[in-house]
Amino acid sequence: MIRKLLIANRGEIAVRIIRACREMGIETVAVYSEADRESLHTQLADEAICIGPGPSVQSYLNMERIISATLVSGADAIHPGFGFLSENARFAEICEKCNVTFVGPSSEVIRNLGHKQIARNTMVAAGVPVIPGTDKAIYDAGEGAREARQIGYPVIVKAALGGGGKGMRTAYTPEEFESAFLTAQKEAEHAFADGTMYIEHFVENPRHIEFQILADSQGHVVHLGERDCSIQRNHQKMIEEAPSAAISKELRKKMGDAAVKAARAAHYVNAGTIEFLLEKNENFYFMEMNTRIQVEHPVTEWVTGLDLIKEQLKIASGLPLSFNQKDIRIQGHAIECRINAENPTKNFRPSPGKITQLHLPGGQGIRVDTAIYDGYVVPPYYDSMLAKLIVHADTRQEAIAKMRSALGEVVIEGIDTNVDFQFEILGDQDYRTGNINIEFLNTHEIGKGEGV
Repeated sequence: MIRKLLIANRGEIAVRIIRACREMGIETVAVYSEADRESLHTQLADEAICIGPGPSVQSYLNMERIISATLVSGADAIHPGFGFLSENARFAEICEKCNVTFVGPSSEVIRNLGHKQIARNTMVAAGVPVIPGTDKAIYDAGEGAREARQIGYPVIVKAALGGGGKGMRTAYTPEEFESAFLTAQKEAEHAFADGTMYIEHFVENPRHIEFQILADSQGHVVHLGERDCSIQRNHQKMIEEAPSAAISKELRKKMGDAAVKAARAAHYVNAGTIEFLLEKNENFYFMEMNTRIQVEHPVTEWVTGLDLIKEQLKIASGLPLSFNQKDIRIQGHAIECRINAENPTKNFRPSPGKITQLHLPGGQGIRVDTAIYDGYVVPPYYDSMLAKLIVHADTRQEAIAKMRSALGEVVIEGIDTNVDFQFEILGDQDYRTGNINIEFLNTHEIGKGEGV
């Protein structure tokens, strides 16, 4: 087993990993920026090492400093969490060269799956359904326009590298294509230093359905059911749930089999997520594979009873999965709300600052993953997520009622949050009946009600 783990991350996911390690008897090393000196993860870990100033490029994205901290501390493994360096193939490769276990897939797998065109071609070869689109890199708007005509409008232009909704634009007609292509390419060059683009048919108003998989180094692969991540703003997930109200037992098996096939085709090892777009007619298409633990992993943990962080650490230690597909049972319904430091009434403007009063809910079927505390100062340098509020109940309707009750208890004073906004979404009739897709927030009047 891994003996000593360095967590190359911060906030709630660092705390989450530290707690799992404590239960497994694994020593932990936290790294922190100067802005995170008083953060909870630095206080809970067995050791804590400062790796630089507040800006992430000088700290959490600084590979040399993180590797140095690993070697100095004597840690034999690194868990990257999510974000930052978690899907950075070069970082994983450096870990491999330094004989440090990277808790995740190999650098080669990360590199191949991180390049959308290579990933797409891999899935086509494996027989996994993909959205009609280009099978080669596109660098020129004229060439792209010719490909778009063959694919059929509407189309979406996407950066070959990166994520987070950057480098993506939709063209509904040939007249819109050049502007969409050039804008997306410019954004990609700025965000990822790479202007390689590809083009796909644009699937209108789909659901965003993702399947959690686990794969060990002995070749065993299982899926843990689906998560519905259709409530999004600007391609960023806001509310996630498991299972999806749109997935029948038959469709779950079909999509789950495709997810396992995708993982096998990629020679994947560790925890990963296969993301699909699902149309109303139940056609589904591979979108991408995330080669890391996901923000929304707790909803899967609750409906399966598995601890995904512990499973990651076991797999990284070379242990085989202790269960197979027939052992997986989906029990009840779970919902997760991301509580962010932002103001929805001011275009979701980030709201860093000092938390002057804090109360978080509890009770049966309620879980809060967070690193904030009363008096904590939210720094301005990082993602605005403060906490993940997760509930579990026997049915979806009971889970919605429990989440609204839990949101009603949340008190975070001193900064703005999106709690009221989330409360309104959960009260919307379309949400309550499961009539949702990725355009939900663009087509519903949310944020104008009373809130909690």
